[in-house]
Amino acid sequence: MSSKSYSPAWRLFTVIVFRPLLHVLVRNKWAGQENIPKKGPVIIAPNHMSYADWGTDCLFFYESGRYPTFMVKASAFKVPFIGKLLYGCGQIPVNRGAADAALALRQAEQALTEGAAVIVYPEGTATRDPDLWPMVAKTGVARLALATGTPVIPVAHWGTQNVLPYGSKKAKLWPRQTVRTVAGKPVDLSEWAGKHTSAKALRAATDAIMNDVAALLASLRDEEPPAIVFDPAKSKPSKPAGTVAGSTASPSVTAVGAEDRPPESTAGDAGEAAQAQRPDEAGSAAAGEAQ
Repeated sequence: MSSKSYSPAWRLFTVIVFRPLLHVLVRNKWAGQENIPKKGPVIIAPNHMSYADWGTDCLFFYESGRYPTFMVKASAFKVPFIGKLLYGCGQIPVNRGAADAALALRQAEQALTEGAAVIVYPEGTATRDPDLWPMVAKTGVARLALATGTPVIPVAHWGTQNVLPYGSKKAKLWPRQTVRTVAGKPVDLSEWAGKHTSAKALRAATDAIMNDVAALLASLRDEEPPAIVFDPAKSKPSKPAGTVAGSTASPSVTAVGAEDRPPESTAGDAGEAAQAQRPDEAGSAAAGEAQ
């Protein structure tokens, strides 16, 4: 990426400070790192269960040879120091549901033209599935992939729910928790190539991505994923998930306000908001035209 997109000094700072810390805080078990290309544009699509996903995913991607570029809730950039850190590291701000949501996708497209590894949590927020399986995802990741022709690498992790359950303020760092992460081969999206303005194609491509993510998660959990994917739009709002099979997290957690929450990835929301605002334009900027 160009020097205009991030500060090498800020990125070096995060590596020096956070890399050893993340290695100490959790026990990491990784697989499939060879599926993450060492250079060139790539979109990485992980499942999302916990606030701890950010840290463990960053470490996994960095140790796989890529410094991650996340799409982050815009309000996080207003937090003292955190905002400066996010901008300095080249992260992308997203205004959820705002008219300029398409701008975030164009910025992501620009980052890809510069060879970035853009991390998109397709669900847009932590899953509301009671058993922590991936829920129905937003279409932002598919829109970005189809508009740019960039490969999508599915990723699944299991164990972060024990470190910091969604909705909890208290991390469980002792005894030391194990987080397992696996990256799969690129998702085959050839059937929908060039169809980034078709809602039907975007939904089908999104489902294909999430099917691969769910299959990877099933391999980590040694369980079969549910036959019907949890859809929060058709279900009553659920409380933060507690203990599930293979989890040692407390079933009782404390809900927190938005101001207490770490920044969440919002690329999925950006994609759908952009489609609603400008269906003929959102995500259509070709590589190199974003700015």
